[in-house]
Amino acid sequence: MSMPTRTLLTIICEAALEARLLKELEQLGAPGWTISDARGRGTRGVRSAGWANDGNIRVEIICNRELAERMAHAVQQRYYDNYAMVCFLSEVEVLRAQKF
Repeated sequence: MSMPTRTLLTIICEAALEARLLKELEQLGAPGWTISDARGRGTRGVRSAGWANDGNIRVEIICNRELAERMAHAVQQRYYDNYAMVCFLSEVEVLRAQKF
């Protein structure tokens, strides 16, 4: 059974950016998103989420490739220089492709 593909844009960033980031993603056309808390270690050290805005979040958006690339480029330009953030794209197979 062949399923349609879409692109999964994953952004892991500082929790303090959540409201600002989601507003920007919505303005760029994100059809929806899923957010979860994230912990880890990277070039900017350990992010343990000991305080409400001290941790990381993981934002996931499934959409078409063009939109995913546009959003990834926009957040890279706006946030990468000053915030702990990583962004990556993955091709995913989806059910109910019309939702994305």
